[in-house]
Amino acid sequence: MDITLLDKSGKKVGTVAAAPAFAVTPNSALLHQAVVRNLANRRAGTADTKTRDEVRGGGRKPWRQKGTGRARQGSIRSPQWRKGGVVFGPHPRSFARDMNKKQRRIALAQAIAECCSLNSLSLMDAAGFAPAKTKEMLAMLWPEGSVRQRTLFVINRGSDEGAAAIAQAGRNLANLTIAGHDEISVHALLAHERIVMTKSAYDALAEVCGA
Repeated sequence: MDITLLDKSGKKVGTVAAAPAFAVTPNSALLHQAVVRNLANRRAGTADTKTRDEVRGGGRKPWRQKGTGRARQGSIRSPQWRKGGVVFGPHPRSFARDMNKKQRRIALAQAIAECCSLNSLSLMDAAGFAPAKTKEMLAMLWPEGSVRQRTLFVINRGSDEGAAAIAQAGRNLANLTIAGHDEISVHALLAHERIVMTKSAYDALAEVCGA
């Protein structure tokens, strides 16, 4: 399986053979588990409602038990009252799900392999690429007349010399997400229509997934 190699102007200059670490068959069940975990771990879980004992007021019985002809009531903060407590409302909780390290690595490798099979992954030789302006980044990713697909640009912040310049030049572009190779998730890879990785970021991921 070959991956398209781009130059600093965004033009195809050749292909690169896929790393052995990504020569895997995608498992839909494992990918689904990884995506659900990514989305669940992003949830804040801070929604909260008050039960009848947490709502302020309602300590006095609204009317006497018998003789009024009305239904008996013990508090105006009971659930059936307006501004009363909520019976089965949400409370702060953690939605976090866990996967062991081996599963996470396999799922990441399978997601990259899926991108390769869909021809949505491209590599870029980022040596000397340090865009000073947003229009340079725009011209590299989407040449004039091309469709602006949702794009994930993966960099290696530790090895790419122009990583900071790339992040700054592309932060205002719509349909573009810039992330480090150690920050991406299976969901991010599968949710974007196009993936562009610097060669060093791709090699770093291959090393991680092949470990």
